Amino acid sequence: MAKKVGVIVGSIRRDSINRRLAKALMGLAPPTLMLEFIEIGDLPLYNQDLDATPPVQWQAFKKHVSSVDAILFVSPEYNRSMPAALKNAIDIGSRPYGQSAWNGKPGAVVTASPSAIGGFGSNHAVRQTLVFLNVPVMQQPEAYIGHADKLVSADGQITNPDTKVFLEKFMMAFADWVARNAVAA
Repeated sequence: MAKKVGVIVGSIRRDSINRRLAKALMGLAPPTLMLEFIEIGDLPLYNQDLDATPPVQWQAFKKHVSSVDAILFVSPEYNRSMPAALKNAIDIGSRPYGQSAWNGKPGAVVTASPSAIGGFGSNHAVRQTLVFLNVPVMQQPEAYIGHADKLVSADGQITNPDTKVFLEKFMMAFADWVARNAVAA
């Protein structure tokens, strides 16, 4: 049976390079993975005062995260870290303390940027946060996609053959990672 994977895109921009990359990754995934977007753009900012009566958007988001077997984060880098919308979503999913929707779900991080370093800082900021939340994050292969604006078409296709081969291998490795680390239902 295919494992259900939630795909969270760190950029909420409509024509985001990372959203296009996420679509490409979904198309490159092996049949053992069933990928679906988990949207973060409408989440109100996390505020601990609201833990007792969380906004409906928080509740729906946590329910969606809880319903999947694994998580794939695809994100740009903002100021050498992850975008605020992504950090907000991670925080919402982890709260209230002791009720994290992330706990034990295998994950992977892909970052992409028009720059040469491909979101290296963001990739590691996301990983650092996920370690604390008990998300077993795939270590290899790492995926920092530099010059992504030239590698992913507007319709979410990988335009460079070498990049496509790399991402196919990444998705196969992720499928293996999920199979080895998914918590039994």
